[in-house]
Amino acid sequence: MGNYLNPGNSGFTRIRNDVYVDKSGLIGLINQTIDTPRCLTCISRPRRFGKSFAAKMLCAYYDKTCDSSHLFDDLIIAEDKQYLEYLNKYDVIYLDMTNIIGEAGKKEIISYIKRKVSEELVNAYPGLKVDKESISTTLINAVELTGNKFIAIIDEWDAPIREIPDIQKEYLEFLRTLFKSSGTTDKIFAAAYMTGILPIKKDGSQSAISDFEEFSMIKPRKFGPYVGFTEAEVRDLCRDYSVDFTKMKQWYDGYAFRGVDSVYNPNSVMKAIRNDDFDSYWTETSAAVSLMGYISLDFDGLSKTVAELIGGISIKVDTKGFANDLVTFRNRDDVLTLLIHLGYLAYDEETQTVHIPNEELRREFARTIREVKRDETIRRVRESDRLIYDTVHGNAEAVAAQIEKIHAEETAALFYNDEQALRSVIKLAYFSYKDHYLKFEELPAGDGYADIVYLPKKDSMLPALVIEMKWNKSVEGAIAQIKEKHYPDAVKGHGGDVLLVGINYDKDAPAGKRKHECVIERMVRA
Repeated sequence: MGNYLNPGNSGFTRIRNDVYVDKSGLIGLINQTIDTPRCLTCISRPRRFGKSFAAKMLCAYYDKTCDSSHLFDDLIIAEDKQYLEYLNKYDVIYLDMTNIIGEAGKKEIISYIKRKVSEELVNAYPGLKVDKESISTTLINAVELTGNKFIAIIDEWDAPIREIPDIQKEYLEFLRTLFKSSGTTDKIFAAAYMTGILPIKKDGSQSAISDFEEFSMIKPRKFGPYVGFTEAEVRDLCRDYSVDFTKMKQWYDGYAFRGVDSVYNPNSVMKAIRNDDFDSYWTETSAAVSLMGYISLDFDGLSKTVAELIGGISIKVDTKGFANDLVTFRNRDDVLTLLIHLGYLAYDEETQTVHIPNEELRREFARTIREVKRDETIRRVRESDRLIYDTVHGNAEAVAAQIEKIHAEETAALFYNDEQALRSVIKLAYFSYKDHYLKFEELPAGDGYADIVYLPKKDSMLPALVIEMKWNKSVEGAIAQIKEKHYPDAVKGHGGDVLLVGINYDKDAPAGKRKHECVIERMVRA
């Protein structure tokens, strides 16, 4: 066993020795590609979404120098008809690119890989003929000597592109040499599996390594169930470890793919279970440090878009022009697309929109937005903070005026024609709520559903806000509906005061009269 050739099963053994969610079904998907034109697979996921766990699992399964049956016989993959056919049957080349950068230094990683892989091949097969000029030729010689093709597993494949832009061209050319469609690749690899944060780097108008099938956060396709934890898996964990599933869903759910309704951040779920505490574990990753830099970029509409996202509004995005790197941005859509790949935003393929997926990341956005040093962003934060202040203090005139202002600045008259449009304006106006409140929409309450409820956090002394919206009716009718349908029952466990907030938009208001009206009433808890 070596570091780069046949690393064994010790990595997956450590994973199995801990709390383990069975993701071995992924192996079956890779087995289906072996020695087919589809044998090259690239998976991109955010940090802390189990990429390295999957790579170590595949190493343990394919590596012919160990017996891993005891690690897999009780897992889902053991039920696959190809399970025994490929179990521990291949030489595995395993490259952890993040580790290699640390070992080799930033300028020598290609020569380092060639040298180390060749050395370990010679140690394993002393009669092997090494071609010092061509790693491909050396690998072909190894296949001819052993009668056995390789499985290549490359973890964090995009680390050199993200961390060492100067060697990007050389690195991509190295990968092309190994994996570009040719008789050479066919002779060497039964299959290859690459995983990283970014999809494959585009070179001009084409992918730099065009023969890989890509599965990303935008289109994970059949790999959707293996991006994170599914809802069924999280329910089982919460049951087994006596954890509140409702809170787990609020904090770490929010991603969804075709055929997979709910996907959770696996790292955060496991930390919440181990620590018996729901928290923003995302902030412990290096990805969190970069958020401010991306949302501070000076593109038209980006500041407004971030405010809308924090307010809970889904935003249309065009993901097709993204260059698949961390530096090439042409517009707002490129920034949003990167944030999808980094896991900050969740993408809805059907509607082609993005949203902040869960409580953990809403907190991260809310914290970061206050550190962004842009005049427009500062103004938006201050205005939203003031709106919350005016609402809490019953200043209905000021609330109506600010909502009118947001409507005038942000909404085209053509689209401002129903209650849903009014809802979007209100969410944008109150976007800084995250400091003090949790937001719920269409919350079951009394004899109906409350439009928007802002429930104070445990450490907040502010009252709860129950907001009812009307379109071309009356604010008095909104307040009456809140009372008649007992909407405050939705927050009866809160224990503090509740503000009833009625907001109406009168589209036929005469000239000089404000179209938005507001009434605020306080219900004092006994």
